[in-house]
Amino acid sequence: MLAELSIKNFAIIESLTLSFDKGLTVLTGETGAGKSIIIDAISLLAGGRGSSEFVRFGEKRAEIEGLFLIDDETHPCIEKCREFGIDITDGMVILRRDITANGKSICRVNGKLVTIAILREIGRLLVDIHGQHDNQELMDESRHLFLLDEYGSDEIQKAKEIYVQLYRKFLDIKQRLKRLTENEQEMAHRLDLIQFQLKEIEDANLEPEEDVKLQEERKKIVNFEKVFKALQNAYDALQGEQRGLDWLGLAMSHLEDVSNINEKLHEMSEALSNHYYIIEDLTYQLRNELDQLEFDPQRLDIIEERLNEINHLKRKYGQSVEEILQYAAKIEEEIETIQNRDSHLHTLREELESIQKDLLVEAENVSKLRKKWAKKLIQQIKEELKALYMDKTTFDVKFLQDVTEVKFTQDGIDQVEFYLSTNPGEPLKPLAKVASGGELSRIMLAMKSIFSKHQGITSIIFDEVDTGVSGRVAQAIGEKIYRVSEGSQVLCITHLPQVAAMADHHLYISKETIDGRTKTHVKTLNEEEKIKEIGRMIAGVEVTELTKQHAKELLKMAFQVKSS
Repeated sequence: MLAELSIKNFAIIESLTLSFDKGLTVLTGETGAGKSIIIDAISLLAGGRGSSEFVRFGEKRAEIEGLFLIDDETHPCIEKCREFGIDITDGMVILRRDITANGKSICRVNGKLVTIAILREIGRLLVDIHGQHDNQELMDESRHLFLLDEYGSDEIQKAKEIYVQLYRKFLDIKQRLKRLTENEQEMAHRLDLIQFQLKEIEDANLEPEEDVKLQEERKKIVNFEKVFKALQNAYDALQGEQRGLDWLGLAMSHLEDVSNINEKLHEMSEALSNHYYIIEDLTYQLRNELDQLEFDPQRLDIIEERLNEINHLKRKYGQSVEEILQYAAKIEEEIETIQNRDSHLHTLREELESIQKDLLVEAENVSKLRKKWAKKLIQQIKEELKALYMDKTTFDVKFLQDVTEVKFTQDGIDQVEFYLSTNPGEPLKPLAKVASGGELSRIMLAMKSIFSKHQGITSIIFDEVDTGVSGRVAQAIGEKIYRVSEGSQVLCITHLPQVAAMADHHLYISKETIDGRTKTHVKTLNEEEKIKEIGRMIAGVEVTELTKQHAKELLKMAFQVKSS
């Protein structure tokens, strides 16, 4: 959810910090007080189009910052942030956007500078803003297939997983076929190149881990003098004139003479004896190591020359000898494929034909499941619209496959678009082209009440979606918005008392003029203040005892609906 919003020097807002909670929060106030400006700020925070006009007059920049809390580790926003190398700690995502007076935008996510495109990708997974004239996900036909799949949940997803695995194999075979059927001149050039590369690698006669072994040997030769001196000094200290080992033997002999007096002396004698024999063995090893040491300056030249040859190959074919050998095996296989091109083409075409049949079966299975869930969606949308007094509206999910040619995509063979008819006798038309005004608001609300739980959006914002409705329709809209808030945090700008009465939290937006400048203020209303504000929304400027009584009745009815 959106937990906190900070706005500075934005339009008529000088400085404003708002805290939000879960559930339904309504924002009310007089027209022009700044309600929609707050929503505009959130929109910019989520990657909306910016402009220097948003910067408060006389200031250098506008600053907007929002803290979002995500309690689901599988939320798509977390994966999207990781994709862009953005760290998330304790499920907190902080979006920040600064707009300068010359119109430039500076965007950050959790302190990391990002482009507006990246901010938009992350923002759309956190906030969904719906206003009277906004273009959004439900109005975008390219998103309708995704929404249907999300609605179908695990059943469609499992079928899609099987399809996608086959689809990837299908693409791989098609790519290999394409490479083999390319321009023959290009193929000949490619063959010449990789044959030359293979010969160069084979002529080098590389051995596995040869570079590592050579580097170790070079290290020994380069450090020969240092190693020899250290070994000689160590050996002399133990067996030379200093006779370290002899002194240890003498100490061992003295302790053995008294070891039978008590247990502690016996233990000390045993310990010294053990260490003496260990050090004696080490002395013999030092001697052997000294005898085996050889210094061959010519060998160092050979190693350097060989390592230079290997490094030359590394620059062209891999970071290690293993990678060079793997590359050689790969191009050897490619050479064999090109030289026996006709045979491989025949095999690949047979494989493609076979996998195409399997792919079509899986695609049709996904399509069958989609049509099954589409029927359920149509029925549920119908019920939601009926509750909003649009029982005459017809909704349909159209499958728009090309009957002349089956086209496989990452999502299958289906193209899906939502269609509507708001009046009896009128033909079904694409959702984006049908409704307007109050009808559009109710249709969007009905669909959001179904899809919000599937979209994973943390905050849904309704900007005056109740415009053009009243009476029982207004009451139904208020109840529907509240139902949406049970699955996602909802912020709603409204002029309807019926909607305001359903709120869990009520913010009142006002403005005043101080020293010739307009400033916006936000106040969280208590119960008594809610009654007064809802009364103002019912009656207008003058709030009488009767309008207060009506407001109390609305709040009481809202409480009963919420309790049920």
